[in-house]
Amino acid sequence: MTRIASVMLAAGIVAQPAEAAAKKLKVFILAGQSNMVGHSNGHTMGTLFNADGPKDQALTDLVFGKDTTISKKRYEETMALAKQLNELTGGVGDPKLKAMKDAAEKAAAEAKAATMKATLEAYKKDVVAASAVSDRVYINSIADGNRRSGKLGVGYGGSTSKIGPEYAFGLSLAQKVDGPILLIKTSWGGKSLHCDFRPPSMPDYKETKSYQDYLAAVKKYETDLAAYNEAMKSADEAAKKKLRAPRAPGRVEPAQAGHFWREMVKQVNTVLADPKASHPDYDPAAGYEIAGFVWFQGFNDQFSDDFHGNYKDNMIAFIKDIRSEYKTPKMPFVIGVLGTSKTEEAVGKNAVSLAQRAAAAAPEFKGNVVAVESYTEHALDSWEVFNAGWGKNWYVWDLVGSDKPYHYLGSGKFFVRLGDALATAMAEMMKK
Repeated sequence: MTRIASVMLAAGIVAQPAEAAAKKLKVFILAGQSNMVGHSNGHTMGTLFNADGPKDQALTDLVFGKDTTISKKRYEETMALAKQLNELTGGVGDPKLKAMKDAAEKAAAEAKAATMKATLEAYKKDVVAASAVSDRVYINSIADGNRRSGKLGVGYGGSTSKIGPEYAFGLSLAQKVDGPILLIKTSWGGKSLHCDFRPPSMPDYKETKSYQDYLAAVKKYETDLAAYNEAMKSADEAAKKKLRAPRAPGRVEPAQAGHFWREMVKQVNTVLADPKASHPDYDPAAGYEIAGFVWFQGFNDQFSDDFHGNYKDNMIAFIKDIRSEYKTPKMPFVIGVLGTSKTEEAVGKNAVSLAQRAAAAAPEFKGNVVAVESYTEHALDSWEVFNAGWGKNWYVWDLVGSDKPYHYLGSGKFFVRLGDALATAMAEMMKK
């Protein structure tokens, strides 16, 4: 034994193997608008048991584990019960029950419906209770008004009962990446890249065509309003009833441009100022690294030529600016491509989707920016119920969906599929 080793043992100091040393905390930033917020009720993840193939089966195991109390059999029995309840009640609002005239018959039907509803509610609670909660992945999240932090599980979507892509992203990433993981999610509904998340390196918003168009619309409104007021002065009562005041254009404040970029950076910096507060396994000696960024947004940029026409340039600037902000020039960056229109053909005609793909394909981003399609992850079984009429099929619909098409029906199956796809793309880039 060497003298140095003898001294270390005498002092009670034992050298640790390299693999036992604390690992850096890997930090992933997630940002975007309402579909990053997430509007899927957690219990709709039960639709994973209606698997389309081995990938769905693997995701079912990811979310519920192999020894779960929720099974395909229970899912199918619950769906059958929900169909019976729709037949009994008429769907949303229970119109058939309300229309019953015979008091005794109505009371019996209402009692039966109440028992069936209780069974459905118990199933929904059990699905959420059976869903995985990570011991290794923690999250600090802004999802509109739902601001929370803790172990990754159900409840970091638009409410404490909802999920977004963060849920399966974190669970899937934990299978692919070693060490402690912290997700920082900053998301607000109804926000554009062109204005709300406008990156700081882009020209001042006052110089954009959309702002100049707004100023022109204000001038026209003022002219039309003056003409309207003048006409009202000389019009008789009959003529006044036919006159219509012009509508004022929606107010645009240049100071609002980039506001949510600044809010995003502010939140990330707040979390990184004290990582231990968000992840108990953070070791200051090992430190942290910003390991990747996920962006899922685009809906609000579809409706103006200036917004979607500049999306590619805005997206490229956004990526460069976030990398500059955190001094990570090759930070892996995943863009979730807007795919609410569902079909490959429709998405291929969407200017925002095309711009997102083009930004990811920019030569300067080769190997460290990837576009991940979302249209491929739609839950077609949820679409079948929605298209058949969610109202009359309410009790089935409530098990498979939570929202409208622009939120991917609020389908748990969709958001689990997408989160896993985002994590897979991220992990592959990290390996490179």
